[in-house]
Amino acid sequence: MTRKLLIPLFFITSFFAEAQNIVWKTNFNDAITVSNDEKKPMLIYFTIDGAPKNIETEIFKTPDFAVWSRDNVVLVKLDLSDQSVSEAVRDQNIKIKNAFGVEELPQVCFAMASVRKGKTTFNALGKVAYKPGGAKSWINDCNLLLRPE
Repeated sequence: MTRKLLIPLFFITSFFAEAQNIVWKTNFNDAITVSNDEKKPMLIYFTIDGAPKNIETEIFKTPDFAVWSRDNVVLVKLDLSDQSVSEAVRDQNIKIKNAFGVEELPQVCFAMASVRKGKTTFNALGKVAYKPGGAKSWINDCNLLLRPE
C-alpha cells in the first residue's frame, strides 16, 4: 500500500520540481544565438527591483509554464536594476527596452532577432501583459500571438 502511494508521489514531486528549474538567459546576445539555433522566438521579460511579482509567482513558477516555455520559447530576463551587470550591459538592456516601446514594468515581449555585420535587427512579435486567470489563460494568449490563425 505504501509503495503504491510513493510511486505517484515521486512523479508528482518531480513534475513540480521541474517548474523550478527554468533557465532564464540574462545575456541578450547569447539569447539571440540560442533563439536562432533552436528557431524559437525569445520571451523577453523586462523587470526592475520593486516591480509587482504577480507574473512571476502566478505564471512563471508553474509546471504549465515550465513545459510550455521549454517547447516554445527562449527565456530572456532583463532586470534593469541589476547592479551586478556592467554599465555597458545595463545601457544595452535599456536600449532594448526602449526599442520595444516598453513603458511599464514588468512587461513581456516576444521577438526574433538576427545579427548581421555586427548590427542586431529585431522582429517584434508583440507583447503580452499579466492578467489574473492563471498560467493556462496567459499561455493561451501567448499562443494566439505567436501562432495567429
